[in-house]
Amino acid sequence: MQIVSTPHAPTPGGHYSQAVVHGGLVYVAGQLPLDPQRPGQPPPEGIEAQTELVLDHLAAILQAAGSGLRQLLSVTIYVTDIAQWGAVNAVYARRLGVHRPARAVVPVNGLHYGCLLELQAVAALAPSEP
Repeated sequence: MQIVSTPHAPTPGGHYSQAVVHGGLVYVAGQLPLDPQRPGQPPPEGIEAQTELVLDHLAAILQAAGSGLRQLLSVTIYVTDIAQWGAVNAVYARRLGVHRPARAVVPVNGLHYGCLLELQAVAALAPSEP
């Protein structure tokens, strides 16, 4: 088992890792839209900006693990307002392009620090270059 950590995503605020690699898979912990360069600051305004930031964190963690967005297998997105789902989906679709991992969307009553969404994922390790 390998623990993954990158300064390009928020430092875990509890007893967990940004991600763990095991058995050829990368398990990414829930990511909030908080800027790792501005600890303690609120998330950016708006669901689109928060979605972009969460996907930036996801990409950075996957890269640190030896994977990438194209290796995503499953994504769970927690949203505080299901009416904002269309905006989240538009950013998500633009960033992932033709790649379509399995996905679940879970409406929740609230998230830490007033964040509008949280994302967790499972990805495969990127194939080795011959």
